[in-house]
Amino acid sequence: MAGHSQFKNIMFRKGAQDKKRAKIFNRISREIIVAVKASGSDPHSNPRLRLAIQNARAENMPKDKVENAIKKGMGAVDTDNYEAIRYEGYGPGGIAIIVETLTDNKNRTASEVRSTFSKNGGNMGETGSVGFMFDRIALITYPLDKADADSMFEAALEAGAENCETDAECHTITCPQQDFGAVREALEAKFGEATSTKLQWRPQNTIAINEEQATVLIKLIETLEDNDDVQEVASNFEVDDAVLEKISA
Repeated sequence: MAGHSQFKNIMFRKGAQDKKRAKIFNRISREIIVAVKASGSDPHSNPRLRLAIQNARAENMPKDKVENAIKKGMGAVDTDNYEAIRYEGYGPGGIAIIVETLTDNKNRTASEVRSTFSKNGGNMGETGSVGFMFDRIALITYPLDKADADSMFEAALEAGAENCETDAECHTITCPQQDFGAVREALEAKFGEATSTKLQWRPQNTIAINEEQATVLIKLIETLEDNDDVQEVASNFEVDDAVLEKISA
């Protein structure tokens, strides 16, 4: 019986991983479609598409899925028209939350996001109600074998980045959104294509919350992220690692 239970647990984890991968591929596909519709199918002259394709490679997205998304964007395959809409609100403990979406039905998405906030101890506000608490930054990552920490840090600053942090897995370079293109091109000229590049909302300050608040907040964020229309969720909460590990177990 123990072996059967273990098998079920393995299959459950595999199912959850497959679902997560499908969600990631769906997000990238939508981004590719929107990028192609906006500025064409040539990644060399379309920075947004180039970024999406880079992220597809980083996530090991199958080439045929990338090509199909490009075809949809070009109108070669019937597809829905996606619109980028940002929602903002508050979660438990006054935590600020930004929800980035790409949707083909903004009424449906707004209703679902509002409902998720209200059912999980939060409330959705007006656009701009929390955005001022965050900075929009770019993250560029390179593998460790491209350079040592000091060399990558120096190259990043020379390219115009604001910082470079190296951990056991990779080098992560950060810069303001407006400098993204120039920094990326300078680094690519020196080190080649990055492992991944993406834009992210970074909170200017964080708010500490307790275990009870964290439990509700994480459920809220996970429910938002499970929505097919949601591309990114950002928040400004801070919680002890021990508490996070306990409620995630």
